[in-house]
Amino acid sequence: MVEPYGKELILDLSECNVDTFTRESIGNYFDKLCKLIDMRAQDRYFWDDEGLPLEECQTNPKTCGVSAVQFILTSTIIVHSLTKLGKVYINIFSCKDFDCDLAYNFTVNWFGAGLCNDTIVIRE
Repeated sequence: MVEPYGKELILDLSECNVDTFTRESIGNYFDKLCKLIDMRAQDRYFWDDEGLPLEECQTNPKTCGVSAVQFILTSTIIVHSLTKLGKVYINIFSCKDFDCDLAYNFTVNWFGAGLCNDTIVIRE
């Protein structure tokens, strides 16, 4: 049997606490999650309306929010928050094994999600 290359945990959260949809909160989420699942954080990037003139800010519920990528030594953690919808979409991918249950529970609690659908994809 061939060892899997890695895995990806995909989380679709809804009914979330939108107060957690800030750069500061998402940055803290990345820091604590990386420590919890034993990942080594690398570069981090944010995309949002911070610092933009009001006329350039997102108004579409499907695009209004903070998106961020936390590179880790073994791949990435990606967050897309949708403020007007109270939803967060998260992908945790790594070729280093990690505890999906631990990441799931931590993430649901962090964002105060009322509902969460999860999918685990094994990469071969």
